[in-house]
Amino acid sequence: MGKRDELIAKYADDLKNKCGMTPDMDLLTKVTIGCGPAIYNDDASTVAATQESELETVKNNFLVKKLGLADGPALMDAINSVLDTYGRSERNKYRAVVYYMLVKHFGKEAVYG
Repeated sequence: MGKRDELIAKYADDLKNKCGMTPDMDLLTKVTIGCGPAIYNDDASTVAATQESELETVKNNFLVKKLGLADGPALMDAINSVLDTYGRSERNKYRAVVYYMLVKHFGKEAVYG
């Protein structure tokens, strides 16, 4: 099992145990691959939920550019909803898990089809 497969297994575990979701492994794999080399960097692989600039980056680079959503207050509401589901007190909020939940939230699985 490669490093990426180990990370995907860790993300699936977070989705099951911390978020109460049964992950679609095919979609989770595609979202993880879409994160690129960031998943291997300790800092880049997580979302700093307390940093406004980080949340803006998630909104602009992922929701607007990658998923093609129109900018508006609903995007930040969705990010906050996902972070609440993950658990704000959770120290490591993995980027791939946050992105996966956002894809599910907006029904944008086709982007990874």
